[in-house]
Amino acid sequence: MPSIAVILPAAGASRRFHDRHYKKPFVNLGGKAVWLHAAEKFLKHSAVKQLIVVVAEADLAEFKRRFGANIAILGVTVCVGGAERADSIERALALVDDSVDLVAVHDAARPCLADKWIETVCQAAAEHGAALLAVPVTSTLKRVDGQQQVITTVDRQGLWEAQTPQVFRRALLLRAYAARAGQPATDDASLVEALGETVAIVVGSPFNLKITTRADLRLAEQILKVLPQPTGTGGNPFANDDLWR
Repeated sequence: MPSIAVILPAAGASRRFHDRHYKKPFVNLGGKAVWLHAAEKFLKHSAVKQLIVVVAEADLAEFKRRFGANIAILGVTVCVGGAERADSIERALALVDDSVDLVAVHDAARPCLADKWIETVCQAAAEHGAALLAVPVTSTLKRVDGQQQVITTVDRQGLWEAQTPQVFRRALLLRAYAARAGQPATDDASLVEALGETVAIVVGSPFNLKITTRADLRLAEQILKVLPQPTGTGGNPFANDDLWR
């Protein structure tokens, strides 16, 4: 496996989370902060050489106070984010070591990761240059107007819901960000697509949940209990189920 740097963006406003004290990446989930679940899962892999967490400037002092020991023990780099998500990723990219082959960008608010997903999407990126986890859209989609009235039903054929990790050859992602010229981007793959480059889809899982509301925390707690464990840890009845493929 080529060497990997991981960027965990955690600088968002968490407006839909509605917690007076903590933003969603920093809230407790099963005994540890949401972002730590993702960070520790990546850092278990020998190919991961660098992990960068991006936080808002307003959160920096509190983040270091709460997680200083974790930062030191895990060897995490902390980066101050920008005004928009893409600005934050661009700042983190500037800190990625030149020797790294691949860059994985993963939402800090997606704590429910399986080793197999990480390995498969990274292998696909090494082969194709860019790859992301995604799941096919299965629900009926409606386009609505400003009054919440249906305009039309959207054909879901060929539609996939993008997830993270999204993984890229470092040089390709740098080129994509250099070409964006300050334009916003909701994910990194869209910037690579804008270059005319191919992005491979790797089938993810609905259980690769992104924490958005407090109700998601309860669901994430249950998912973490049944995530497949590495070979040799034993005891997980779901480890070979199609659920995780």
